Amino acid sequence: QVHLVESGGGLVQPGGSLRLSCASSENIFRFNVMRWYRQAPGKQREWVATMVRDGISTYSDPVKGRFAISKDIGKDTIYLEMNNLQPEDSGVYYCKAEDYATITDYWGQGTQVTVSS
Repeated sequence: QVHLVESGGGLVQPGGSLRLSCASSENIFRFNVMRWYRQAPGKQREWVATMVRDGISTYSDPVKGRFAISKDIGKDTIYLEMNNLQPEDSGVYYCKAEDYATITDYWGQGTQVTVSS
């Protein structure tokens, strides 16, 4: 069973930065795609960023130019570097791993990000 554990969330002032981590219990190279999502209170979970196995990344429009997804295969971890954070970036951030071979998606438990002065 794959376990994903997010960390790095917290309280930050507007304009600040955070780096989220998502550590996998399995070698992340087995996953075809890894993504970050977020969910604000009372809203649906929304996609934030994607990194495919070959390293190509894509971002949602609200975070493009401010967030960066990266990975460290040696640590079986993906990251989400978040800069110039704004209150609308607040929410619980989740990572997701997609294994096409087994047609299985894995989710972490989430980490809270709060942007407030």
